[in-house]
Amino acid sequence: MAFSNFLNSVKDKMSELKTDVLKFKNKEFLHAAMAGSALISLADGTISSSEKQKMIKFIENHDALKVFSTKEVIDAFGEYVSQIEFDKDIGDAKAYAALAKLKSNTEAAKLVMRMILSIAASDGNFDEDERVIAVKIAGELNLNPADFDLH
Repeated sequence: MAFSNFLNSVKDKMSELKTDVLKFKNKEFLHAAMAGSALISLADGTISSSEKQKMIKFIENHDALKVFSTKEVIDAFGEYVSQIEFDKDIGDAKAYAALAKLKSNTEAAKLVMRMILSIAASDGNFDEDERVIAVKIAGELNLNPADFDLH
């Protein structure tokens, strides 16, 4: 009996460790995704509830990010939004720096790009301001904007 309790405890600790490792491994992706989400959401001057909902739904449905709680996602998003709203130049610089960390990971960069485009279109209007920001984000991620129909 004591051995089975010990074994279950070890299994629980291994599961916690795996979750912690996944969180660490994907922290850069989480921050890049939230930075891109903040930039594209603020492109037209306001953040709509549909943009917020789209971002949360995307994160909740993405396997690599399911390890993060909704609170962690919202906190990271809110941090980038607050920085951009407080000082646009410094906030933008921090957001683009977070995106730049994915430059060498094309698969992750493309996923972030698809996510921000989905968020931009969620309110039914992909305007010129959003297109300009999307092109800048693509460049920061070392992606070709034309691959995403952003000419």
